[in-house]
Amino acid sequence: MDKIHAMKVFVTVAEMESFTRAAESLGLPKGSLSRQVQALEDGLGTRLLHRTTRRVQLTQDGLAYYERCRDVLATLEEMDTLFQNEPATLSGRLRVDMPVALATDIVIPQLPQFLQHYPGLELELSSSDRQVDVIREGFDCVVRVGQLQDSGLMSRTLGLLQMANCASPSYLMRFGMPLRLEELSQHAMVHYSQQFGGAPAGFEYYDGQRSHFIQTGGALTVNSTQAYRHACLAGLGIIQAPRHGIQPLLENQQLVEVLPGFHARAMPLSLLWPHRRNLAQRVRVFMEWLTQLLKGYVA
Repeated sequence: MDKIHAMKVFVTVAEMESFTRAAESLGLPKGSLSRQVQALEDGLGTRLLHRTTRRVQLTQDGLAYYERCRDVLATLEEMDTLFQNEPATLSGRLRVDMPVALATDIVIPQLPQFLQHYPGLELELSSSDRQVDVIREGFDCVVRVGQLQDSGLMSRTLGLLQMANCASPSYLMRFGMPLRLEELSQHAMVHYSQQFGGAPAGFEYYDGQRSHFIQTGGALTVNSTQAYRHACLAGLGIIQAPRHGIQPLLENQQLVEVLPGFHARAMPLSLLWPHRRNLAQRVRVFMEWLTQLLKGYVA
C-alpha cells in the first residue's frame, strides 16, 4: 500500500463525507478508495470512519488521524515547493470561508488580479453567515467577524470594523429621524440573529468603556447579512452594520446615517487557520494577500 496516497484518499473522503464524491473528485473507482481506507484502519488497529448509507463521518480516532494527516501532507507539499519562489510554480487548491458581505464587496472584485498572478492556484470560496468547522470541513483558512471563541485554531487579528447606524429614506419619511436615544423606543430595528428564538438585543451603543442596549420595536429578525441589508433598504427598520459594507449605500443616498454619535462597539476582524507547523506556500501567499487587501477597511 502506498501510505501517502492512502492518506490523501482518507483526507478527501473525510472532507467530502462521501466515498462517492471523493471518488469523483480523485477520478478513481469508489471500491479502490474503500479498500485503501480499510487498509489504513487495519494497519492502525482502529476505525477511522463511521459509514452509513447517507454519509461518512470521522470517529474520534479518525479526527485525530485526519489532523495529523493534514499536517504530514502539508509538510510534503511544502517540501515540494521549498525552492520554488516564482508565482507560476505555485499550484494546488485552497479552501477558504468568509462572511458574504466581505466576499462580495471586497474580496471577489480583487480576485482576478490575484488569480492571474498565481495561475496554478484554484480557490474554493465559501461565503455564508454560519461558522464552518475549519478542521472537519477541510478549510485552509477562514475570516471571522466578532469576538473569537477558544477554538484551538491559530489566529491573526486584522483590525477593527467600525460600525454605523442607518435607515432608508422611506423609513425616515414614515417615522422621522431619531435625534436622541430616548426616541428609539418609538422606532423599529431589523434584528439580526444566527439563532432564532431569543430576545432581540436592541440598539447598541458603546461609551468607550462598555456597551449599552436600548429596546426598540421591530417585527423582523433575519439570520443573513444580505437579508439584513435588504430589509433596511426596504424600509423595515434601522440596522447597525460595519461601515465598509454600507458606505456605498450612504454615498448614493440609498441609506441615511442615524444617530452618528452613538455607534455600536467596533467588531474585530480575524484570520484563522488550523494549527500546523508548516503551512503550504499557497496558503501563506493567499493569507498575506488577504491581510494586505483588508488593511484598507479596518482601523
